[in-house]
Amino acid sequence: MSASIRLKRFGAKKRPYYRIVVMDTRSARDGKTIEELGLYHPIEAEEKQISFDADRVRAWVDNGAKVSDTVRSLFNKKNFSL
Repeated sequence: MSASIRLKRFGAKKRPYYRIVVMDTRSARDGKTIEELGLYHPIEAEEKQISFDADRVRAWVDNGAKVSDTVRSLFNKKNFSL
């Protein structure tokens, strides 16, 4: 099984928020997650938009999880390098 760190969409129409999750690469966008690592609220104020557990992210990346391009750009906004 290969895992990826990507976004899972929640929220109402025109009011989205996302969870940063670890999922099997074969599962659907809103399918079953392995672990939730953080949140992304694009509508919130700039300082409240992104929050995540950096230790768990690093542990998953060390174990071979691939990070999606979108999540990688969110990490870069928070000055978190992989």
